[in-house]
Amino acid sequence: MDKAIPRKNRKFRYLTIAIGVFLVLSTILFFSFNSKRSLNVKADELSIQKVETDFFEDFVVFQAKVEPLNVMLVNVTEGGSVKEIFVENGAMVTKGQSLARLYNPNTELNYLTQETAIIEQINNLNTGKLNIRNQELNMTKDYVLIEHDYNDAKRLYDMNSKLFEKDVISKNDWNTFKESLRFQEERKKTIQQSIQKEKQSNQLQISQINRSIQTMEKSLEILRNNKKNFLITAPESGRLTSFEPVLGKTFQAGASIGKIDSKKGYKLAAEVDEFYLEKIREGLKGQVEFKGKTLEVLVTKVIPEVKSGRFTVELAFTSKEEIVLQDGLSFGVKLVLSERNKILVLSKGVFNQETGGKWIFVVKGNKAERRNIKLGRENPSYYEVLDGLKEGESVITSSYTDYKDIEELSINNPQ
Repeated sequence: MDKAIPRKNRKFRYLTIAIGVFLVLSTILFFSFNSKRSLNVKADELSIQKVETDFFEDFVVFQAKVEPLNVMLVNVTEGGSVKEIFVENGAMVTKGQSLARLYNPNTELNYLTQETAIIEQINNLNTGKLNIRNQELNMTKDYVLIEHDYNDAKRLYDMNSKLFEKDVISKNDWNTFKESLRFQEERKKTIQQSIQKEKQSNQLQISQINRSIQTMEKSLEILRNNKKNFLITAPESGRLTSFEPVLGKTFQAGASIGKIDSKKGYKLAAEVDEFYLEKIREGLKGQVEFKGKTLEVLVTKVIPEVKSGRFTVELAFTSKEEIVLQDGLSFGVKLVLSERNKILVLSKGVFNQETGGKWIFVVKGNKAERRNIKLGRENPSYYEVLDGLKEGESVITSSYTDYKDIEELSINNPQ
C-alpha cells in the first residue's frame, strides 16, 4: 500500500525569500544614501592654496581714460548741410576762428523774406513820421499868414484909433477896424492852441514810431546775425577734437559738431562695476603709474546711474607738478577702499564662480572634503575669510565646474 507524502508549505518559502531580498536592498539603499558622493581627481589638475593671515588692503583696480578738465562743445545753431570746411580735426584753434560753413536754402530764403518785410515796415514808419512833420510845417505856414493878417489889423486899428479920436473917420468905420482886430486875435489864439495840441500829439506819435523803428531795427540785426550762424566758429581757444564734418552732410540745429579742449587741465573717467557702487565715494585716494612715477589721484565725482552693469567715476590728479598728458590715454587706477590691516585671507580663484563663496573643498592628506564657509571683502589678490576656515588649512581654489554635486575628492599623487 502506497504511503502519502505531505507537501511542503510554499508560502513560507516565498516569504523567507522576499524578506531576504528586502534586507539586501535596504542595506544597499542605506549605504548608498549615507555614503559621500566622491570623485577621483589628479593633483596636477588642481590649484591648492593655504589659508593665511596677511595684510589685507581693500582696493579696486580699473582702467580710466584721460579727458580734458574743461571741454566746450561746438554746436550747430542753424541746421544745414556742410558747404565749406576750414580746419581739420586735432588742430589748435583760437576763439572766433571759422571752422566750417553750413548752407540751408530754405532758411536763407525765409531770412530774406523776413528781412524784406522788416525793411518795408521801417520805411512805412519813416513815411508816417515825414507826414506828421509835413502837417506841422503846413500849420506853421498857416500861422505865419494868420499872424500877418493880425499885424495888419492891429496896425489899422492903432492908426484909425487916433483918427477916430479926432473925428476924422466915422464910428461905423472905427467899429469895422475894431471888429477886424478882434477877429484876427481870436483867429490867432485859436490857431496857436491848435498848433500846440497838434505838436503834443505829434510828439507822442513820433515817440511811438521811433520805438517801433528801434524794435524793427533790433529784429533786423538779430535776423542778420542769425544769417551769420551758418558760419560755425570756435567758442573758445584750444585743441579741436571730435570734429569730423563731411561736405554735404546735414546737421540739425543744436547738434554737436565737435569739442574744444581748452588745455586747462585733465581728469580721469572710468566705468566701474556696479559691485563697487556702495564702496566708492568722493574723496577716496588712488594711484596711477606714469612714466615710472606714481601719481596720486582723488575721486571727485561719482555718477550713480548704472548702465550695462557699470557706473561712472571721475578722478583728478592731486600733484601740483604740471603733467603733460594726451586726451584718450589710458591708465590703470588702484583705488584704496579701506586701511591696510592683518586678517585671515584666502588667495583668489575661480572656485568662487561656482560656489558664490559659500563652500569650498578643504584638503586633508589625499582627500578633499566639502565645507561651508563665509567670505567677506575682496581685492584683486585675496578674499577675506569670515568663517569656516582656519589659518594653515589647504583649500582647492581652481574651477569647481565638474565638482558641483561632489562631497569628497580623492586626490591621486597629492602634492
